[in-house]
Amino acid sequence: MMALLFGTHLLLTIRLRMPQRKIFKALRLSVTEDEDSEGEMSQFGALATALAATLGTGNIIGVSIAVAMGGPGAVAWCWLTGVFGMATKYGESLLSVKYRVKDKDGGYVGGPMYVMENVLHCKPLAVVFAFFAICATFGTGCTVQANAISSVMSTAFDVKPAVTGAVVSVLAAIVMLGGAKAVSRACEKLVPFMAIFYLAGSGALLFINRAYLFPALKLIVTAAFTPRAALGGFVGSTILSASRHGIARGLFSDESGLGTAPMAAASARTRNSVRQALVSMTGTFWDTVVFCAVTGIVIVSSMLHKPAVFNGLSGGQLAEQSFGLMNQYGHVIFAVSLVIFAFATILGWSFYGERAVIYLFGSRGIKYYRLIYLAALFAGAVASMGVIWEFSDLLNGLMAVPNLICLLILQGVVVKETRYFLWGGHLDEKEELGE
Repeated sequence: MMALLFGTHLLLTIRLRMPQRKIFKALRLSVTEDEDSEGEMSQFGALATALAATLGTGNIIGVSIAVAMGGPGAVAWCWLTGVFGMATKYGESLLSVKYRVKDKDGGYVGGPMYVMENVLHCKPLAVVFAFFAICATFGTGCTVQANAISSVMSTAFDVKPAVTGAVVSVLAAIVMLGGAKAVSRACEKLVPFMAIFYLAGSGALLFINRAYLFPALKLIVTAAFTPRAALGGFVGSTILSASRHGIARGLFSDESGLGTAPMAAASARTRNSVRQALVSMTGTFWDTVVFCAVTGIVIVSSMLHKPAVFNGLSGGQLAEQSFGLMNQYGHVIFAVSLVIFAFATILGWSFYGERAVIYLFGSRGIKYYRLIYLAALFAGAVASMGVIWEFSDLLNGLMAVPNLICLLILQGVVVKETRYFLWGGHLDEKEELGE
């Protein structure tokens, strides 16, 4: 799985002439309305929906687990996964926008399953992907997030898990009942707020740890390529362990290669596939290249600053204890950030699940899916998760395999579109490029 995922990232980065170079252009496009273009939501709305799904517990708890199990070097591998993964997010989104279809209401729907059926003419592969996508929503997007919210609410504010589960389920139901546009509007409001709030809190903590920033960065880089375990309390930081946990958490966090973000991208108002592909690429940039890196540096610098307070801690406790260096204010920032991130992820993944349900069962299946999703939210909040993170990794892998197969087969289409629109100077044109 690591070879297939990271290999695809590298291959597309080379074949597409490193589209990551256009990140500043992509960032400008993400906040620019593409007027006179068809679609259900704005380019930023589609990006916000995708970011809401990716900016979740993976950016905080996931990175913390990666450091605990893979050592500080896992942060570097997670970051590299994000940098090269931008090309994969770009490619898969391009295909889903190019081959999206109109639904009966005049809007657009798309995603890897439509590409697999209509372009590869492989209906079984499309069905398998859609089925795995629905299953994954109950792990990555639902129970993991609900459990994270209930845990932090119980620890920080002494709120019972059942109460948290009920409140989260009701709030999610209110938004989900409004459909895709309501989810998009909610995400457009949540994402900027939670991004600024979390980065501000992390920035304050990095200032407190400023004397340890350079040593932390040096340790992260050297541990990523050190063939033996690091000293100083960090365990498991061999190259294999660091890369395995770093890449796994990178995939869990930014979802490059999973085929989820393209479902939101297909609904965007955009004049050609490359423009929206660039916008979608910024999702991986913000999620992993920025947020996961910031979290990783915060944790490692905090552990170097006050190693004694981290003795005996593991998993997500490393992140919480890091923010605890700011006393009670840090615990509040950590709790509020995690709750908002997780709730936004719940909304974003509900959108993906509904798109997969529509593909398999039509719109009639949405109401049943919503009921099951909300029930799973409550169950996740009150249950003991155990191996749910490993289970979520498995579901992510099951989604990624058919999606990456499709992307690799159709990489020639991605290359052709990119050369014409991006490198050929036709980015402002309407979609007119043939097969």
